[in-house]
Amino acid sequence: MRNETRGTIELTLAMVLSGTLGVFVVESGASPFEVVFFRCLFGAAALGAYSLVRGFFTGHGFTPKKLGLAALGGVFIVFNWVFLFEAYEATSISLATVVYHTQPFFLVLLGAVFMRERISGGKLGWLALAFVGLVLVSGVRPGDTASLKGLGFALAAAVLYALSTFVTKRITGVRPHLIALVQVLVGLPLLLPFADFGAVGGLGSGWAWLVGLGLIHTGLMYVLMYAAYAKLPTAKIAVLAFTYPAVAMGVDWAVYGHHIGLVQALGVPLIVLASLKVTLSGSRSGSRSDSGPHSRSGSAPAPVASPAPRTAGHAPEAASPVSTRAV
Repeated sequence: MRNETRGTIELTLAMVLSGTLGVFVVESGASPFEVVFFRCLFGAAALGAYSLVRGFFTGHGFTPKKLGLAALGGVFIVFNWVFLFEAYEATSISLATVVYHTQPFFLVLLGAVFMRERISGGKLGWLALAFVGLVLVSGVRPGDTASLKGLGFALAAAVLYALSTFVTKRITGVRPHLIALVQVLVGLPLLLPFADFGAVGGLGSGWAWLVGLGLIHTGLMYVLMYAAYAKLPTAKIAVLAFTYPAVAMGVDWAVYGHHIGLVQALGVPLIVLASLKVTLSGSRSGSRSDSGPHSRSGSAPAPVASPAPRTAGHAPEAASPVSTRAV
C-alpha cells in the first residue's frame, strides 16, 4: 500500500473516531469536569504505554522551558474540552462542533495581537465570511438562552484551543505523543478540585464510555493522526480534517435526532470554506518562511490535533505543516 494511501486511511479513520466523541461524552452520564478528568486519566495511560513501547522516552528532547510550554498548553486544552462538553449539553453536538471550527480565526487574531503578524485583506475577508456563517449557524432566537449559552461555550472552547495551539507550536524537537502526554497529565491535578467522584460512583455502564474516551479518542485517535501527518500533503490533510464535523453532525442526527435547520445549514459551508482557506493560507506562508533546521526535511512545524496542536518535532509523525482540528 502506498504511503499516501495509508495516510489517507489513517487520518480518515481518526476523523471518524473524532466525530463520535460527542456520543461518548453524552452517554457517559458524567458532568463535563468528570468526563475530562477521566479522559485525561485513561488517555495518559494509553499514550504513556504507547510511548514506552516505542521508546519515545529515550532522548525525549524536553527542556524546562519546553516542558513549561507543554504544561501551559495543557491548561488551555483541558479547559477547552470542558467548555466544548458543556456546549454539547447546552445545545447539540452538531451546533457545538461547527462553531468549534472557528479555531483558525482566533489563531490568526492571536498572531496579530501577540506577534504583530499582519492580517492580509484576503484573511479579513474570510474572517468576515466565517462570522456571517457563525450568525447563520447559531440560529439563536430572542429568549433562546440555552442555544446562546451553548454557542458561548463552543466559542470559549475554540479560543482556548487557539491559545493552546499558539503556545504549543513553539515547542520543537519533541515528539507530539510526549507533548500530548504531558498535557493530559496536567489535567489530572488541574481538574481534581472540580471532579465529584461521589457522582461518578453510580455511573454503571457509563464507565465503559469514559474508558473509551481515553483509550480510543485520546490514545488510538492521536496515534493514527500523528502517523498520517508525515504521509500526506498539506491540502489533503486540511480537507480530510472536515470529515470530523461531517461525521459529528451525522451521528448527532442518527443517535439523538438532532439536525440543524435550513438557515443554519446555509452557514455551515461558509465556516468550512473560510476555515479551510485560512488554514491553507497559514500553511503556505509558513512553508515559505521555513528553511534550514525548520524545513520539511528537518524539524517542521507540525500541527497536531489536541491535546498537542501544531507542535514541531524531529519525529516523522510530526512533519506536517497543517493543523487538523479535533477534540
